[in-house]
Amino acid sequence: MTQTARIAVIGLGSMGYGMAQSCLKAGHTTYGYDIMPAQMEKFQSEGGAIGALDDIAGSLDCAVIVVLNAAQTEAVLFGEGGLASKMSANSVVVACATVPPEFARDMEARCAQHGILYLDAPISGGSLKAANGALSVMASGTSAAFERARPMLDATSQSVFELGDAAGAGSAMKAVNQLLAGVHIAAMAEALTFGMTQGVTPEKFVEVISQCAGTSWMLENRAPHIVDGDYTPRSQVNIWPKDLGIVLDIAKSAKFSAPITAAAMQQYLAAAGMGFGTEDDAAVAKVYARNAGLTLPGDA
Repeated sequence: MTQTARIAVIGLGSMGYGMAQSCLKAGHTTYGYDIMPAQMEKFQSEGGAIGALDDIAGSLDCAVIVVLNAAQTEAVLFGEGGLASKMSANSVVVACATVPPEFARDMEARCAQHGILYLDAPISGGSLKAANGALSVMASGTSAAFERARPMLDATSQSVFELGDAAGAGSAMKAVNQLLAGVHIAAMAEALTFGMTQGVTPEKFVEVISQCAGTSWMLENRAPHIVDGDYTPRSQVNIWPKDLGIVLDIAKSAKFSAPITAAAMQQYLAAAGMGFGTEDDAAVAKVYARNAGLTLPGDA
């Protein structure tokens, strides 16, 4: 691949938008596509390349799919007018959604039927790291897929973990990460609201616990949202029933008991049922607050 690549990012949400920006900053010709025209227009106003996906698909070196789930990933690739039938041979699809490992293996095989490389490449780090080209990528695929995707990976990532020569291993590692991340957010919310029952304010909780052994990256990232009463969604509550659902499905197939994951899942389901599904996932704290009669910062 030439030093400068032609890249399309499909899905300009909080992660995809930042990844597209990082590719642009690295000097790549970068297209951005989303179901929300305003997101596409905003990216184009920042220097994103202009062109209909159908028209430019055959010229792409790399298509980065940063959508919500497996169904959307499959629709982009193999739905009506799907991308797989339009990309040129030996171009690469980099699939970033959290999906079951078996799904990733199926996508790799189906892309291969079109002569297209596939990199199973779930991401972690949040929207700020996406915009700063500092993501962690848990990737697996052929050496050819890695080589073809390297300009995009270099532009968007601080760490690329090469986990195997076939799809599936990247998604398996992402499931492990999501188990911990989802549990950590729920545990942070439980600890913060438990502290409130003992007179520990959310502000003091963050000040002290972030410097103690009980901290976590998720605590340090999400607890300030509660302190600020700001639930603008960087990562929605609704993501966790999907991601922890994948974890629990994998666990069931492995005959593995995951009771802590199951308990966290119930709290996210409760938050969604209370109407907080599209809020930042720190809003899981509202479940605890409501049940305990507590008033969180920013609430009336």
